[in-house]
Amino acid sequence: MRSTSNQLKTRDRLADLGDNRHEQHAISVETPIVTTIDLDRDGRQDGALHLYHSGETNGYGYIPIPVISIKNGDGPTALLIGGNHGNEYEGIVALMTLAREIEPQQIRGHLIILPCLNLPAVLAGTRSSPLDGGNLNRCFPGNALGGPTQIIAHYVSTRLLPRADLVIDLHAGGRSSTFIPCAIVREGKNGEERDMARRLAEWFAAPISYVSNGQGGGGRLTLSGECTVQSVPCLTAELGGSETLCRRGLQVASDGVMRVLKHTGILPVADPPAATATRWMQKTSGSRLHAMEEGIFEPRIELGEFVRSGQLAGLLHFPEAPLRTPAEVYFSTSGCVVSRHVPALVKRGDELCSCLSEAESR
Repeated sequence: MRSTSNQLKTRDRLADLGDNRHEQHAISVETPIVTTIDLDRDGRQDGALHLYHSGETNGYGYIPIPVISIKNGDGPTALLIGGNHGNEYEGIVALMTLAREIEPQQIRGHLIILPCLNLPAVLAGTRSSPLDGGNLNRCFPGNALGGPTQIIAHYVSTRLLPRADLVIDLHAGGRSSTFIPCAIVREGKNGEERDMARRLAEWFAAPISYVSNGQGGGGRLTLSGECTVQSVPCLTAELGGSETLCRRGLQVASDGVMRVLKHTGILPVADPPAATATRWMQKTSGSRLHAMEEGIFEPRIELGEFVRSGQLAGLLHFPEAPLRTPAEVYFSTSGCVVSRHVPALVKRGDELCSCLSEAESR
């Protein structure tokens, strides 16, 4: 546990960062989204963002994206997001539970909770929106004149991030992969932002944490990328996958969010389980292993296994050429396997697994 003085310094830094940012990012662009709640009002409000969408069966209707606001006086504002991708369930359930259990008098500051941000995708059980095929976490900063997914991203970028002093964005592997629960933070634009991001990860205390430069994962177009542009401390978590609800990932999400809210002073009454120190790791060249051909992948590794460069990762079988010898796939780097492809059938370019190595001393 950190000292009280350090917690107070953190809250001061969050408040200062928020004040400066709010001046720099004045809201000037109109959004077609209408909200049923007043984000400036104290108390609990359970409402919706009305995303107007003209469809085949409803030309003048809207899609109600749930939003919960819990506010009590002055203090930091935390923006908590699940369902950025619709088939990643740990964060959705963790934030719905949190929203039901926390009362306004328990907090100091403001919680803005969107457990199903990409509601059309959540209801369809898909990564991307069935309305326009948009991958929300590749659409930031969005466009008020774009399709539904671009409009959601624009609302978050222009209406919610300027209010936020920190963001937690909860993910999982969806249909394509499964992860050891881990937390990812961005490098930031300076030492202060980098230190704050690392502190969020240490408080969240996932089994593994690492710093990302955004390359190969959507970069500027992701929510974390937009947070970096706006200097909002952001933590992204990967909590499971396979389109299931991983109990371990759900617990990591629930406990981690509570610890962050406790340490930042937003939820001083929280009493989450004591954290085991996160294991800091890093990506290196060759961390991602991709399929070079289409086929059926037979893995020869398990999540959490330590592998070495040159070790066999698996075999690629070819259903259209049954007598062809399976292709052997080898690791080009050493490290811990943190994610693995789920469907056995893969196409050229699909990520088969990813590894992280021990981080250099900080």
